[in-house]
Amino acid sequence: MIYYIADMHFGHTNVLRFDNRPFSDTAQMDDTLIQNWNERVADDDTIYVLGDAFWKNEENSIRIIQQLNGHKHLIQGNHDRVKGKLRPYWESIEQYAEVNDENRLVILSHYPILFYKNQHYGAVMLYGHVHNTREWKLVEKWKNEQWAMGIPSRLINVGCMMDYMRYTPRTLTELLDANPMPEIARDRKDGSAVESAEQQNKRERTWDLNEGYTAEKTE
Repeated sequence: MIYYIADMHFGHTNVLRFDNRPFSDTAQMDDTLIQNWNERVADDDTIYVLGDAFWKNEENSIRIIQQLNGHKHLIQGNHDRVKGKLRPYWESIEQYAEVNDENRLVILSHYPILFYKNQHYGAVMLYGHVHNTREWKLVEKWKNEQWAMGIPSRLINVGCMMDYMRYTPRTLTELLDANPMPEIARDRKDGSAVESAEQQNKRERTWDLNEGYTAEKTE
């Protein structure tokens, strides 16, 4: 399984107030985040942290990351320290990444990207950074404006404080179910309809069942 989460801010006192997090102190927050993580993520699972995992204290950060299950990959955020003793605990550290998850391209960045690769062909853009602030509301406003213009946009905030995250790593399916996009009709210049990514995937899966055709051939 592949999981995603962002902006845990382990050990960061001010984030409790900033996000209005339901914890009495950082010890309770950290314990909850660790427990939720390990209840979902197994040792052989992969998890992408989209930035701002820990807060400054390297010794405490190492103590925490040693308790977390899975193959851990960091998409670096503005608060991440990656040159000290914590570095070996991440299997990779990138500013930006692209992964194939459930036969769908997923774009990973700590910062939201309004126009991203393969946006018109079913790709998903996962991000963090803006927490549950007015900046996140602005991203949602832009996304809805794109929909109104007929532009597909699957920007999803995976900050742990979001209602659908609940301080727990989530799968792509969970994220898409919690953030549905309306069906957007697309037309070619000649006026004929362009098949949506969902329609194309459904047709390819049907072909695979009936004819033995593999989805990989269409990527």
